[in-house]
Amino acid sequence: MTGTNAATPPKITLGVGLVVWRGDEVLLIRRGKPPFEGQWSVPGGRVEPGEALQAAAHRELLEETGTIAEIAGLIDVFENIGEHGHFVMVDYAARWISGEPRAGDDARDARFMRYDDALKALTWDKTRQALDASRAVLGQNPAAKQS
Repeated sequence: MTGTNAATPPKITLGVGLVVWRGDEVLLIRRGKPPFEGQWSVPGGRVEPGEALQAAAHRELLEETGTIAEIAGLIDVFENIGEHGHFVMVDYAARWISGEPRAGDDARDARFMRYDDALKALTWDKTRQALDASRAVLGQNPAAKQS
């Protein structure tokens, strides 16, 4: 096994994330707990045993932001192996349906941001890639529904 300690291989954590668009703004949360406390990200979190991926994404969105969104499609699967463990994130593109963002669960803050501001707030390049890719999943205009 490359990059792992044979005595204690890293635990793999499966998570989901939602890149939620409302018009030309994207929803971000500021993490309120370790390991990424204080960092801006898209809403999401761990998948519970027996929970479907999209159900987990909807649950995390509601818990962290109080909002509801319609999933439009899969963005990509991202992986991070580092000092905090081995994380596999399945990210979806979505359109906001209802609810005003409010921080809940393990989020310290939740708000819609203009795309350029969101890119500046994010610290992880893979999350920036997810924002970019979400636009392709939703079409050129994230606010417009595709037929």
